[in-house]
Amino acid sequence: MKLTLAQIVAARDPGAPPLVMVTAYDYPGAQHAQNAGVDLILVGDSLGNVVLGYDSTAPVRLSDIAHHARAARRGAPDTFLIADLPFGTYHTGVQDAMRSAVYLIQETGADAVKMEGSSPEVLEATRTLTRNGVPVMGHVGLLPQTATAQGGMKVQGRDEAGARAVLEAALGVQEAGAFAVVLEVIPARLSRVISERLSIPTIGIGAGPYCRGQVLVTHDLLGVYEGQAKKIAKRYAEVGQISTQAIRDYAAEVRGGQFPGKENSFVIKDDVLDKLY
Repeated sequence: MKLTLAQIVAARDPGAPPLVMVTAYDYPGAQHAQNAGVDLILVGDSLGNVVLGYDSTAPVRLSDIAHHARAARRGAPDTFLIADLPFGTYHTGVQDAMRSAVYLIQETGADAVKMEGSSPEVLEATRTLTRNGVPVMGHVGLLPQTATAQGGMKVQGRDEAGARAVLEAALGVQEAGAFAVVLEVIPARLSRVISERLSIPTIGIGAGPYCRGQVLVTHDLLGVYEGQAKKIAKRYAEVGQISTQAIRDYAAEVRGGQFPGKENSFVIKDDVLDKLY
């Protein structure tokens, strides 16, 4: 059963179970996530890295998110689905933000959108969207869309000024009307302070155990790409190794004449075949 906004916000209450969020970018990925019983699915602009092969999320377009979100919605019709607003689609004014958000909601059936940051432009866009019936999830701390301006993909909020800036960003996003906020790559004790100060749930990624929910990129938790696990993630499977070995086995059987076998082939009656000669 799809969660309501009220139920998501209630995850902030003491004793409520933490929210579980994962990314999904296509029909089978979203279907697996729904079957696993997650609370929230994010069609993130991380698809630029893990699906489209870009070096960052910056090249991801609104049409990319729409394409993948439509597929994810079909795979998970009964799970609350959030679609990322990609870089450049909401920074140029509230009209562009509203146009982009409405497009995603109408085109994909998403239940909400997510925006990174807490600049005056982003906060005004959040206010405008929420006033007009578009639920918004915020995102503070490390901001992958503009990480270059933050000095790269590194931990945010380690000194007093940085910690205060992340806290104020989270408070600003809440004041603007967001129903939840992602905290990315900040110290665990800072996320605890923020989670205690906010009246909306915090969802962490690389932010420690004190948030009111957690999110992971599915490709990271499944081990789709071989290599060392990221510090902010945990590998629960090694799908990449399994897939590579399966394809290797297939290739060996084709080259060795074992595939296809009788069980993979269709038959024709002898009298029909004789007429072909």
